[in-house]
Amino acid sequence: MPNLVRAVLLGAACATAACSSPRQATYITILTGSTSGVYYPLGVGLSQIFRAAVPEATVSVQATAASAENLHLLQAERGEFAFTLGDVLLDAWQGREAAGFKAPLGKLRLVAGIYSNYVQIVANAETGVATLGDLKGRRISVGAPGSGTELNARAIVRAAGLSYGDFSKVEYLPFGESVDLIKNRQLDITLQSAGLGVASLRDLAASVRIVMVPIPPEVVRAVGNPVYQPGVIPAGTYEGQDAPVDTATIQNFLVTHEGVPDDQVYRMTKAMFERLDQLVASHVSAKEITRERAVKSLPVPLHPGAAAYYREAGLIE
Repeated sequence: MPNLVRAVLLGAACATAACSSPRQATYITILTGSTSGVYYPLGVGLSQIFRAAVPEATVSVQATAASAENLHLLQAERGEFAFTLGDVLLDAWQGREAAGFKAPLGKLRLVAGIYSNYVQIVANAETGVATLGDLKGRRISVGAPGSGTELNARAIVRAAGLSYGDFSKVEYLPFGESVDLIKNRQLDITLQSAGLGVASLRDLAASVRIVMVPIPPEVVRAVGNPVYQPGVIPAGTYEGQDAPVDTATIQNFLVTHEGVPDDQVYRMTKAMFERLDQLVASHVSAKEITRERAVKSLPVPLHPGAAAYYREAGLIE
């Protein structure tokens, strides 16, 4: 058989086989936060959904310092999906240097708006702390360096007319380590921006008597950022918390980068919304996730794969 004919026939056979052969194996890393936060268990739940939706992929979950680190890693294409707070995402997209972004992270693409973070300021009741004004002179942890929690802490402290200089000690620690130091009486207060019922604060409330410090609506408005909205931590969210507590809320997002294939993002977005019960089983915060909420107030462009799913579902044009 002439070589040219053989090549044509081989090419045709390969093209036909491609229609039914397995897709090329890929690696998908989900960037989360500390293991004692909400992002990590949600990431684990999401990984199980993704493995079923994209069986040819190897899916892993990576613990990180959360929002800001996640976005830097996505921009460098050292992860495929990540959780982030809305204000950090907007800062990254705009390249706000004061928030740690020296240049805009233009590769970021949105998958979905998900649940809200609640800024939760929790003190050991032995300290007598009850209001924001009582924080002066106290020892506080404001979250891991570069995390969304720490950026939220700066915004709330400033809006309350305070500064880090007003505290006797400021630690930059993940949730679990902050709680351990309060248990050991080495810290007075922890500020944690997370979903309701976060494991670290449940642990703390089960170990010492806690007080949740309210953030009044006027302080939330003083932040001057529409991403921050007044909210309420319902009574009974944590052991010993008998009354609702005013606070600030910030929307969370699931994001990816422009290099992740459209088909892959489409399948994963579809699977996530078809199996929300699995996410709720991984953490109660997932109860807030809905398809309608997913496409509201989007700070960065949707990934084409996610947009295709929402268009199919009649949520966007």
